[in-house]
Amino acid sequence: MISEGIISQKFEEWTKNKGKIEARISVFEGIRNIPYAVIRELLDSERGPPAMLKLNRGSCQPKHFLLEQFYTKLGIPTLYVRYAFRWDEIEMDYPARLKELSRKMPLTYHLACKAIIDDRLVLVDATLDPPLETLGLPVNKDWDGFSDQWLPITPLDEEIYHSSEKGHFEPPLFNEIEIGFYDGLNKWLDEVRAQG
Repeated sequence: MISEGIISQKFEEWTKNKGKIEARISVFEGIRNIPYAVIRELLDSERGPPAMLKLNRGSCQPKHFLLEQFYTKLGIPTLYVRYAFRWDEIEMDYPARLKELSRKMPLTYHLACKAIIDDRLVLVDATLDPPLETLGLPVNKDWDGFSDQWLPITPLDEEIYHSSEKGHFEPPLFNEIEIGFYDGLNKWLDEVRAQG
């Protein structure tokens, strides 16, 4: 199966000849470095990760579905954790049209992982790729493999835990405003990356 092939290939690429801590960090960095983009077809827990690897683009959901899968292979127990947030509360200097659309966006959920490392739950968030740091966003760089990382959003409520067995999230149905916002966001973030 092509999907399994690309998953196995990336796992091998990111972990080959690496010790336990190096492999954990390498998997995180490999996933984090995938350019952030919200693409509805990638939000499925089964089909999202291999499709994301093929496209080399993905948002928090497929990135953390893949992280959980790879950490499980590395023997690291991992839980999914969701946080409610609002797009218009992210401290980012949106272009005018995106700013306007962000105010109309419904309550959204961010997905990250908590990995059990040294008998402690550690927040691991591979959402934002390094070029987006130029926007003032909290990109998780230089991770030591043990410390909690930053969330890219400010949660509105308590975190919600999900086991990996219950990790099969249904892809949301986007309304017209959401489609316009995400299409515009993806295009703008590509422009930001191109400017270096």
